[in-house]
Amino acid sequence: MLLLQVVLNGVVLGCLYACIAAGFSLVWGVLNVINLTHGSLIVLGSYLAWASYNGLGISPWTSLLVAAPLFFGLGYLIQRGVLNRVVAAPVLVTLTMTFGLDLMLNNAMLHFFKGDYRRLVLEPSLGSLSLDSLVVPVDRLLAMAFALLLTLLLYLILRRSNVGRAIVAVRMDRDAARLMGVDVPSIYAIAFGFGAAMAGCAGVLLAMIFLGIVESLGSLAFGPEHSVTLSFGLLILFLMFRPQGLLGKRGFE
Repeated sequence: MLLLQVVLNGVVLGCLYACIAAGFSLVWGVLNVINLTHGSLIVLGSYLAWASYNGLGISPWTSLLVAAPLFFGLGYLIQRGVLNRVVAAPVLVTLTMTFGLDLMLNNAMLHFFKGDYRRLVLEPSLGSLSLDSLVVPVDRLLAMAFALLLTLLLYLILRRSNVGRAIVAVRMDRDAARLMGVDVPSIYAIAFGFGAAMAGCAGVLLAMIFLGIVESLGSLAFGPEHSVTLSFGLLILFLMFRPQGLLGKRGFE
């Protein structure tokens, strides 16, 4: 039963990882930019949830309504004001630019929040659900549900909305999309904004839970010090042998 409990805990965080990856891959796929600020935006989202709850009494679930437009606007401004000036440059240039922005964001968070550990604990607790010896806190189930909902919402935006179709068109052929009247710089900024919004919302949810399936099982089998090594090792294998993902299809460049 311990193994099942570890797997269950891992599934919860795995859904959050999917939410994080969706935002990151959107920016990379559309803008061809390796966004190194993505991780810092996630941390900033966690700080937003912590500060809102402990300072204003706003629950993390309500903070999502603030985080989504706030981080979208932040991402839009970063791309339109900074990255858009070098978006056509080689990948190394944009990589260096996002690295610099990441350092600035990290230092800003250290200045305002310091380097102390913070923990978000809901009071009163939402309780937990139990099935035999398996126990899952309700807040983690809600975090998993919201992560899946956000990922589905992004999918629907890309598939069903005019903005989403424009994003896909720019991804497939930027020049052809421009000839069809698509404002490419604006679409770049919107796509980056969506990626930032996914990162910020994931950070809000991530403030309450931790552990992924591979990391959980790795910690159980080999010790916690090797959990991250195993997860990144699996990532490298996927990039080598299944770069399109488990359910993805090969595209074209």
